[in-house]
Amino acid sequence: MLGVLPTHEARRLAEQAELDLVEVNPKAVPPVCKIMDFGKFKYEEKKRAAEAKKKQSQVELKEIKLRPKTDDHDIAFKVKHIQRFLEDGNKVKLTVRFRGREITHPEMARKQLELIIDAVRDLALVEASARMEGRTMTALLAPRGPKVERKGRDTRPALAPLTDQDDDDDEYDDDAESDDAEPTED
Repeated sequence: MLGVLPTHEARRLAEQAELDLVEVNPKAVPPVCKIMDFGKFKYEEKKRAAEAKKKQSQVELKEIKLRPKTDDHDIAFKVKHIQRFLEDGNKVKLTVRFRGREITHPEMARKQLELIIDAVRDLALVEASARMEGRTMTALLAPRGPKVERKGRDTRPALAPLTDQDDDDDEYDDDAESDDAEPTED
């Protein structure tokens, strides 16, 4: 800290020290200058910028595409991918594409998207709920927290089946022994 000096005096001091006179804040009155090695200053500034860039997390948008007729097993497989994407800190866009007359049943696609969202609810926040855009229905999920380090395979439970089946297996019960009959040994 040398205080307020005339410009020619500051230049002379910089030349004596074999350093540069660098203007740090030109908008201040009077302008703030430092006597330093400008090359070293630029190098350290570049190094700080590179370190800040390295620590910055890059969020990507991953897209998962489905069809209204996508099978339960395939959806369960895609849910595992969605979980991995969310754990890596990426956003996920779910897209259900309608072809032909499939567009007459958007409730099937909405049901699929709700099932997927429920399966990843602990990892994801719903940024945009399911909505139609032309011949597609989309939803957008964002990760809940920071990146999660994964060590091994995912041990989360698999998806529940998509279809709501009533117990239609009654036809097979007719072939079974009735409660009144005594069991026979063969």
